[in-house]
Amino acid sequence: MPDRLQTFDYEPVVGLPRPPLEEEERADAFGPEPAGDPEPERTGDDFGRTRPGGVSSRPGGVNSRPRGTGKLSAKWSRLLHGERWGAPRGHAASFAGLLAFILVLYFRPQDYFPWLQSAYIAFVPAVLTLLAYLPSQLAAEGTLTARPREVNLALLLMLSALISVPLAVSPSVAFSAFWENCLKSVLTFVIIVNVVRTEGRLRVMLYLAVAVTVLLCLFAINDYRNGTLVAEGYRVVGRSSAGMFENTNDLAVQLVTVLPIMVALGLGGRGLLRKLVFGACAALTLVVIVLTFSRGASLALLASGVFMAWKLGRRSRLTVFAALGLVAVLFMALAPGEYWERLASIVNPSLDRLGSAQARSGLLAHALISAVANPVFGLGIGNFPLVSERGLVTHNAYMQVAAEMGFAGAVIYAMFVVAPLRRLRLIEEETFEERRASRFYHLSVGLQTSIVAYMVSSFFVSVAFYLYIYFLVGYAVCLRRIYCDATETRGENSSGGRASNAPTEVWGDD
Repeated sequence: MPDRLQTFDYEPVVGLPRPPLEEEERADAFGPEPAGDPEPERTGDDFGRTRPGGVSSRPGGVNSRPRGTGKLSAKWSRLLHGERWGAPRGHAASFAGLLAFILVLYFRPQDYFPWLQSAYIAFVPAVLTLLAYLPSQLAAEGTLTARPREVNLALLLMLSALISVPLAVSPSVAFSAFWENCLKSVLTFVIIVNVVRTEGRLRVMLYLAVAVTVLLCLFAINDYRNGTLVAEGYRVVGRSSAGMFENTNDLAVQLVTVLPIMVALGLGGRGLLRKLVFGACAALTLVVIVLTFSRGASLALLASGVFMAWKLGRRSRLTVFAALGLVAVLFMALAPGEYWERLASIVNPSLDRLGSAQARSGLLAHALISAVANPVFGLGIGNFPLVSERGLVTHNAYMQVAAEMGFAGAVIYAMFVVAPLRRLRLIEEETFEERRASRFYHLSVGLQTSIVAYMVSSFFVSVAFYLYIYFLVGYAVCLRRIYCDATETRGENSSGGRASNAPTEVWGDD
């Protein structure tokens, strides 16, 4: 592996308590600079860390201090109350195991090598990852996991699912759903939050998500070219037997949630080649979203496109929305006629070839009735198909949780989905002025947009315990940790404090 992708250890996100600042130091940190010799000039890298000597590369010239740099603000201190991260080293074996598990989950080597036992091919790396994670985490921090708000909500969601098992219509079905879906997703999320703690590791995770999405797009386009349209005779899938993506609507959720990350990596990348590569990936993903003919993904694409344009166009909204309009015109001109016919079925169900729009309306009503009839514990996780017509799922992630785990579970799930948005928005606001020198800005906007895309698209598919949202929320928590670490490190350096062991790797320094 090249040196640029090697992982580094990190300093605490929230440092140990410091002695009270002397009068001059307090003035330097929070007010006008005291009289006397100035501090040595320092320059900032992409993450805002300072290096001795030179002129600041940020807008504003020498020793400029854009908003959000230096000490953590009072607003961050309130938001991060209770989120005390330790400063352990290691977790390299855990991260390697996590990558192996994700690769097996995505690429399913048993589809290419039938002699592999499908029952164990994902179980083995999962167990090895846990065996590496538990002693490393306990030795480093003395606890099984850090406890940001998102982790607490995920654990509550898992507890709610577990409570529903013995009270379910079919406890055996509920236990199977809990073991195979809920437990796997929550544990993966917890491991991501605790293990992906450096820029290099987060970058590997994001690049892996992009690579998987591009590969799925290539499979889908090849199927379309060969006429292998296994979904309703005219819709593509990424891989007909690829687990998470065997349903074309599930594939569309993957595409529409990773697309904003591609755009963010492209806009924040250095160099024309990098921008072209991520731009090509985004264009390819957009094409395959059309070929899935997913109405939910199309609505999510519209909502996320407007959201991202609004965020990125704070000072030039006319230009940004003009560019968005141009993309929309090209999109309308190049999309096949069947695509628009399917979208029209949202408002005119008679245009739906298979009557799925009417069926989903009925399922949604049935799920609501089931949730009202079982408001506390629900039918039991995974049990709605046992009481629905023809054994169909709810086709709505929120009603899926409400019907199967009660309204309390649905509230916890909704809170988990939206929990990262406030802190991502704060990162966006504090890095706006230095957005051309910081990759935090674009990635915070991109992750917000991905979560918005999931919120819309999951209204049409039962993916509450699929890994899509657990990955996105995990990335958001990791970005917050890295941002706080970088901000604290920069504050210490700019005030003449000790040097930091924080990672010096820069996004895009390939």
